[in-house]
Order: sequence, then structure tokens, then C-alpha cells
Amino acid sequence: MIKWVAAFLGYFIFRFPGAVLGFIVGSLLDNLGGSSSGPRTVFRDFTQQTVSPADFELNLLSLCSIVIKADGQVSQRELDYVRQYFLSTYGKEKANAIFRTFNDVIKKREISAQRICSFLVQRTRYEVRLQLLHFLFGIAQADGQVSKAEVGKLRELAGYLRVGQHDFESIMAMFIKSADNAYKILEIERSATDDQLKKAYRTMAKKYHPDRVVTENEAIKKGAEEKFKEVQKAYETIQKERGIS
Repeated sequence: MIKWVAAFLGYFIFRFPGAVLGFIVGSLLDNLGGSSSGPRTVFRDFTQQTVSPADFELNLLSLCSIVIKADGQVSQRELDYVRQYFLSTYGKEKANAIFRTFNDVIKKREISAQRICSFLVQRTRYEVRLQLLHFLFGIAQADGQVSKAEVGKLRELAGYLRVGQHDFESIMAMFIKSADNAYKILEIERSATDDQLKKAYRTMAKKYHPDRVVTENEAIKKGAEEKFKEVQKAYETIQKERGIS
């Protein structure tokens, strides 16, 4: 805010040069004021807030239920996939406690995908949301295939989670196979040069490296490791196809 006030005053006194100088000086003052010892605003506190493990687990289960119901039928294999994932991740006692709490919550209120995703967008890093989408695709595929209705619902959730189109297509390619699967995972065209391929791999490996997924949720951490392996596998597939050592 200071930089804009300073720019305005500078323009009022010295016109355009004064506005530039005022903006620079004001920016420095803004940065000083944004240090840990400076004043904190409600907006700053809100945007820096992180989601608690308990809230994340309940919201994760809510999104799981939305995906399971996406094609109009509840698949036992998809239910088993979610339950087994929570059991292996949290242990029987904690997983059962999460399920009980979830059942109590959904009895009291309707699940809103948009509201849940908005809550997560404000409180999680982009890398975490990518792994969340990867996990949801895993649920959809648990019964052997990802239906068109499920793809549509996952695309809708990706939009609410503010996941980019290229990232969505990359994750989808890990579950719905096609001739250009490896290229889709790396977000490049088959016509890409070897140098473009290597650059794409470095970019994707950095984006999906498990170390970038800062979260206390073990399910999402595991998803990050799986996706990172898929990126490596896609790169190795194209290397072999092109004879690149």
C-alpha cells in the first residue's frame, strides 16, 4: 500500500519521474513492513494459514466420496481402495476414527465440491493439489477403468483446485493409456526435439519431486512418490524409443 501512496505523491510533485521514484522507495518500505516483526493483517494471516491434518483428512474423504459417486453407481472396489489406502497410511485405529467422524459430518451437511476445493486452494501448495488429483484418479481407476463421467467430475474438481490444463492432462495420461502417453505425462508433443525432451523432464521432475510436496498427510506424500516414478518412467520410455543413452 505504501508504494502506491508514495508513487501518487511523487507524481503530484515531480510528475512521472517522481512517481517512479516514489514507487521504488515505497516498495522498500513495504518490504520492511512485511518482515516478521512488522504489523500483520487479517488478509496476510488468512492466506498463510495451513490446513490441519484432521481438516485435510475429512476434506480428502469428502472428495473421495464425490469421485466414487461420479458415474451414478458406488463401486465396492473403489470403496475398498479408499479404505485400504487410509488403513495402510494411518493404521486401523486412526483410519476408523476418521471414517466415523466423516460419517457424522456428512449426516449434518451436504458435501460441496467447490467449497471444499476453495478451502484447500487457500491453504495448500499447488504441488499438494496435484498429488491430491493424482490420488482421486487412482480411486476412479480402482474398478478397472476411468469412465467418462468420472473424467468429467475430475476435470471439474481440477478446475476448482486451480490445476492447470496441461497438468490435468499429464496426470490423466498416467491412468488412461494412449499411444502418446509418455509424451503427455511430460507435457510435450511427439515432435519435440531431444533437447526439449530433456528440458521437459527436468521441469516435470522438479515440479513433482516428493520434497516439494509439503504436507503432513501421508496419503498425499505417497501419491507424490508414485507420480515422480511415473515421470521417470515416461522419460525412460521415450529415451529407449529414440535410442538416447
